[in-house]
Formats: sequence, structure tokens, C-alpha cells
Amino acid sequence: MRFTVATVTFNAAAQLEQTLASVAGQTHSEIDHLIIDGASTDGTLALLRHRPDIQVLSEPDSGLYDAMNKAIRLARGDYLLFLNAGDTFHSPDTLALVARAIARSRPAVVYGDTHVVDAQGRFIRRRRLSPPDRLTWRSFRWGMLVCHQAFFVRTDIAKAHNYNLNYRLSADFDWCIRILKDGESQGLTNLNSHLVIAHFVEGGLSKQRHRQSLQERFIIMRRHYGLPATLALHACFVVRALFKR
Repeated sequence: MRFTVATVTFNAAAQLEQTLASVAGQTHSEIDHLIIDGASTDGTLALLRHRPDIQVLSEPDSGLYDAMNKAIRLARGDYLLFLNAGDTFHSPDTLALVARAIARSRPAVVYGDTHVVDAQGRFIRRRRLSPPDRLTWRSFRWGMLVCHQAFFVRTDIAKAHNYNLNYRLSADFDWCIRILKDGESQGLTNLNSHLVIAHFVEGGLSKQRHRQSLQERFIIMRRHYGLPATLALHACFVVRALFKR
């Protein structure tokens, strides 16, 4: 079982170093680590210069999702996972355990949980949304139950689905739904690994521009689930938020 771990980065040399160490420290040996860099001007390329084990593409891009599309095109492993600069695996045997869980079943998606950590990698909490026992494209009506750092996609399926660059903040939400739809149309299963896959530091673009991210998610949900269902679900979200106050 070969994994492509794709790391997208731009001027994040300090954060990238811990991601490189985490991937290099995996006990599973069949890993292609792919770095998609947006022509960084900090120390990123110097950090990568003496790493022949890593494939590096450094050139200007049109943002995060454009860079992720480049990673899809270059991926050669059996499964693709995005682990961006600053993200780390939960433990050195994470990929070995995932490979063992997959065995011969070849599911469309293998997924797991994630932990939120601080800048020093110390545990803060589990992610608020937990992965369900059974994941389908309909599951995402309730939000992004699995984040991309814990969402392994069969590479042949990933290559059929670029991120939609019309979405600036929530293209990963749309991409995961389309991936799950495709797998279901092929009669493939999805596998809950029951593992914590990755750690990430909270505060990505979607958190920084929360309102715009929610607007995009509404559009995506309407496209996949229809307007009546989307309105009803958002009414549930509002009620749930009120009861949490």
C-alpha cells in the first residue's frame, strides 16, 4: 500500500519543518511526500534542498485549492492524503495502521479523527465534529464531519475530481461530497479506521473568514442536497446554536 502525502505550503518554513519530520518518522515505508509550494520567499526551499526523498514543485499559484489540484495531478500512490504545513500525524505508526485497516478491501475513502493542538503541538481538544461510523455523501449535510487531514482518497477517484476554484474557502467541503458520491456510484465502501489520524493547529482561512465560508457552504449544500433540505438543515443549526448559549 503506497500513500501520497501532499503538503501545500507558502512562506511557512517554520511550520513545514514539523510536518516534514512527522512524515519522515512514519514506520510505513511506502510514502511519496509531495510538496506543492507557492514560490515561497522565506526559507522553505532551503529546507527542502537536501531532501531527495521529497518531490517538490515550487511555482506561483492561484491559491490553496489551485495548489491542491496540482497535487492531485502529481499523485502516484494508491491513496492520497493532504497534510498541509503545520499538520502532523498522530503517531509514527499512523500510516502503518491505516494500511493494515485497508488490507484488500480498497475502499473509496478511509477516514478517521483529528485532534486540535497548539503551536507547540500540545493537545487542546478533539475536533468538535466527530466522524460517523458510516460515512456517505449525505453525512456532510450536518457539516464537515471529517476534515481533509483525516480523509484518505483512492487516487484514481481523486484524479477525476479537481477542487472547484470558484469556491475560495470551502472547496474542500464540496470536493469531499463529490468524492463520496463517486465512490457510491461505483458501489464502493468507505472505511472508518477508528484512528486519530492527524493533529492540526486551529485557525485556517475558513476560520479567519468565517462568514464568507458559511455563505459558500450554503451554496454547496443547496447544489448537492437541494434548497428545501438546505433551508431546513440551517434552521436546525440555528436552533442548536441557540440552545448552546
